[in-house]
Amino acid sequence: MSLVAEAFVSQIAAAEPWPENATLYQQLKGEQILLSDNAASLAVQGHSLSDGLEEVQKAEMKAYMELVNNMLLTAELYLQWCDEATVGEITHARYGSPYPWPLNHILAYQKQWEVKRKMKAIGWGKKTLDQVLEDVDQCCQALSQRLGTQPYFFNKQPTELDALVFGHLYTILTTQLTNDELSEKVKNYSNLLAFCRRIEQHYFEDRGKGRLS
Repeated sequence: MSLVAEAFVSQIAAAEPWPENATLYQQLKGEQILLSDNAASLAVQGHSLSDGLEEVQKAEMKAYMELVNNMLLTAELYLQWCDEATVGEITHARYGSPYPWPLNHILAYQKQWEVKRKMKAIGWGKKTLDQVLEDVDQCCQALSQRLGTQPYFFNKQPTELDALVFGHLYTILTTQLTNDELSEKVKNYSNLLAFCRRIEQHYFEDRGKGRLS
């Protein structure tokens, strides 16, 4: 389990016992990890962080979570498997690294075919990288407007939305890709960048140096 995931999840949930079905995603490290997988590894299942919200707020929270999954997660998958530069330099090698030859190549090409089929089904098949980056920018703009000057999306306490957004944005900001175009979209929104730094500093920086400058 990553240090960020361990600290962030354990700290915000420490006030009450964990349910028996609570699980943390554990992910491969270093050269084996992919962008979307790294974001998913910063998630917690089976533990509610939004019990204090009103029903209207919970509905709003779910709507924003759907936005993040529809835009950021899909953009991460597109970049990993549909952008030829990223596929050639990063994705195939990382995805296939746990497997012997020729299985590493077979599984990587199979996964790429599956993702491209999904992209075609949801209308992303003919999108250019610039169009995908514009979608990411629009998603970040919506998140930035909702966050405003609050420490978290629903004021003083983090919720599942904060965990989801942090997982994706932190990963985008700290994962090395072929270029910085994706991370620059996030950096354009100072409150989102401050949000990531706030969570990093509050929940895990005391265990080691933070990765966000």
